[in-house]
Amino acid sequence: MDYTQLFEQIKKKKSFLCVGLDSDIAKIPAHLLTAGDPVFEFNKAIVDATAEFAVAYKPNIAFYESRGVEGWLSLEKTVKYIRSEYPEVFIIADAKRGDIGNTSQMYAKAFLQTLDFDAITVAPYMGEDSVTPFLQYEGKWVILLALTSNKGAFDFQFFDSEGEKLYEKVLKKSQEWGDKQNMMYVVGATKAEMLGGIRAIVPDHFLLVPGVGAQGGSLEEVAKYGMNSHCGLIVNSSRGIIFADKTENFAARAGEEARKLQGDMACLLEEKGII
Repeated sequence: MDYTQLFEQIKKKKSFLCVGLDSDIAKIPAHLLTAGDPVFEFNKAIVDATAEFAVAYKPNIAFYESRGVEGWLSLEKTVKYIRSEYPEVFIIADAKRGDIGNTSQMYAKAFLQTLDFDAITVAPYMGEDSVTPFLQYEGKWVILLALTSNKGAFDFQFFDSEGEKLYEKVLKKSQEWGDKQNMMYVVGATKAEMLGGIRAIVPDHFLLVPGVGAQGGSLEEVAKYGMNSHCGLIVNSSRGIIFADKTENFAARAGEEARKLQGDMACLLEEKGII
């Protein structure tokens, strides 16, 4: 999926919502545990209930690989199901990979070719040769960690050298490797007030913004500081949608929560004159 196609989906659905499939088997509704593949059945129901309102899904790979082979099978089936039933949707592997070149080549092949994700989150710490292998797949995206929403972000990301913070260095240097057509950045919603400065560095790139909902980030603040003329935002919500209800009504409740966020997003897009 290219930049224009993603923007067209945002306008069509009046939404820039990404649903995070952080499908912890310990938290899914108990009645699903008797199914042959409980996590896949959970994901399938969530996707069916929210696809009308979401432009993207983001499985967090940790919740799958922690279950060994069974988890990887659940992940593969989930991606194939979305591809089959909702081919317009953008699928992100939240894998946070990044290693020396030949290893990154294998990670890139695993997620962007074998599993056929549209994008993968990548850690930039090891530099150019750890990132560029992910950029070799046409129509695929790297989503580079820049300014994250967790408490530990203050340990390194704000380190200042000669008036430039580390996350700012990541934003500037990485533009030598990719462009707005194949590179996005992770910017946490709990750092929304800093999006203005980030937009000064990367005015046209898409930003993947986690932290809205359960982590306390404000959708309105994110849009205020981070939205550009092409929206430029993919805002993720995980727990607030997928675990809104743990009864047999879980999918319907997930759909309701996704609808609420989509409604708020539609208003923000209209205010900006995008739709």
